[in-house]
Amino acid sequence: MATSLVRRSLSRVHSSPATKLFISRSHASEPQTTQSTPVAQTTPSLKTFQIYRWNPDSPTKPELKSYEINLNECGPMVLDALIKIKNEVDPTLTFRRSCREGICGSCAMNIDGCNGLACLTKIPANNDTMITPLPHMFVIKDLVVDMTNFYNQYKSIEPWLKRKSPATDGKEVLQSKKDRAKLDGMYECILCSCCSTSCPSYWWNPESYLGPAALLHANRWIMDSRDEYTKERLDAVNDEFKLYRCHTILNCARACPKGLNPGKQIQNIKSLQA
Repeated sequence: MATSLVRRSLSRVHSSPATKLFISRSHASEPQTTQSTPVAQTTPSLKTFQIYRWNPDSPTKPELKSYEINLNECGPMVLDALIKIKNEVDPTLTFRRSCREGICGSCAMNIDGCNGLACLTKIPANNDTMITPLPHMFVIKDLVVDMTNFYNQYKSIEPWLKRKSPATDGKEVLQSKKDRAKLDGMYECILCSCCSTSCPSYWWNPESYLGPAALLHANRWIMDSRDEYTKERLDAVNDEFKLYRCHTILNCARACPKGLNPGKQIQNIKSLQA
């Protein structure tokens, strides 16, 4: 008799809603050591890069070499892919790079037929991507080109402030906000040479035509209100080849990674020559 009463009381306690809620919560809070959550397997996203390879120490001809990498283990930019290939696949791959922020202009190259900075160019969605050096430039090795002629042309326009008289206070030459605004669209150039190496006139006359980049900087100093050698600068570039080889094709504006328009600045120099 007593045993049956005890059993009935226990069954009532366990069947009460409060007791069921307590038991369910206690079980839910217990660490489930016996069960393991399966890890989702990510499907590899493979992409092939065809990269121009040439070594001056080897007698073989230049070639396009294919590299396949997993984009899930790589950054979004072309430069990320090049660094991954160099670090993990082929350490002999040679290219220039520095800031990775589109400021230094070191990683300029031709990507799928268009000049650009590898650090600012997203990896294209197409199956294969072809990467070659900047066109119509002497190749030193792989994706590295000889920039000597390009820098010499930039140096020839004397890209620094030239004065005939000292500053009024002996310290600095002041400039109004209006005059300063005239330099917008020119001072941002990072000398990556994407514009010049996309210009057919520069391909045909690289030794005599200054090219879009050098002429853009020439106009930058011509338009600077603090500079007192405007006439001399205009006379220095007033040449059939230095200036007038520009036919306003505007490949330079399309290729500029900073969104500048060198062709517009060259037209301004031409208009000032009159």
